Amino acid sequence: MPKPSRNLASGDRPVQAILLMNLAVFLFTAMDSIIKHVSETYHYPTGELVFVRNLFAFLPLLSYMLLVERRLHLRTARPWGHVWRSLFGVSAMYFFFWSYKLLPLSEAIALGLSGPIFLTVLSVPLLGEKVGWRRWSAVIVGFVGVLIMTRPGSGVFDPAALVPLLASVFYALAMISIRRLADTEPPTTIVFCFTLFATVASLFTLPLGAADPSLMWHWPQFGPEIGLLVAIGIMGGIAQIALTTAFRRASVSVVAPFDYMALVYGFLLGFMLFDELPDEYLIIGGLVVVASGIYIIHRETTLARARRRQATPSLPVSQ
Repeated sequence: MPKPSRNLASGDRPVQAILLMNLAVFLFTAMDSIIKHVSETYHYPTGELVFVRNLFAFLPLLSYMLLVERRLHLRTARPWGHVWRSLFGVSAMYFFFWSYKLLPLSEAIALGLSGPIFLTVLSVPLLGEKVGWRRWSAVIVGFVGVLIMTRPGSGVFDPAALVPLLASVFYALAMISIRRLADTEPPTTIVFCFTLFATVASLFTLPLGAADPSLMWHWPQFGPEIGLLVAIGIMGGIAQIALTTAFRRASVSVVAPFDYMALVYGFLLGFMLFDELPDEYLIIGGLVVVASGIYIIHRETTLARARRRQATPSLPVSQ
């Protein structure tokens, strides 16, 4: 799920921000469970699910832009920045959705939470950031958590576990692209451009059905089936609005750690809907990854606050 990379707070309302963030994370996780259900029950290909996720997300997104913000600001001087952000974002979405079909929901979500670890690693060559020993230590600890969950070399390693990890790499690249865009582009413009790009890009998976019948798109039947597909897009759109608003209501350090509530919601929904029981390796490894990610967020926020203080010129003292 994409997050603004800088503090967009328009007011200090942390309780409201935390509630909105929890709403967003729950809706995203519930959306993921529906995606898993329709993938397994109705055999929808991942490309078609990416299409409906973004197509129907326009309903809440356009309503919010027109009724709440009362403007449709779509002009941009950085079209290629949006193209790269959207390309990385739709790739992350595709692999995340595919992982829900291949793995238990709780396992796919837990492995997908490794995004901040890859973000820290990639920010060095791509953003020129200097990462100190504290954050490198957190990255190493986070990778240890991933190894605990995947257990390579134990004889039970599932190659499908690489799919959410690949999605996390694309997620990190998308976040880096957002960091570059956020200096000049409004958040709603970034979200709208991504949603439009993802809707169009998913159509390019249509020809894959000619080579593999399992990838062939099909029309949904009226009733619960089409209702679930519409719900995927609407829930995703509302969750994106709630997430963006949360980061406007309070600082990143307050809001971002609650993204890891996805692990709790994933465990609960996986148990309630799919009879999944996470083993001790998944629980311990997931908690290690969460702890690593929260520390990375804390450290990045602390350093950003220090940089802002250094950049603020001191005011002259009146005589």
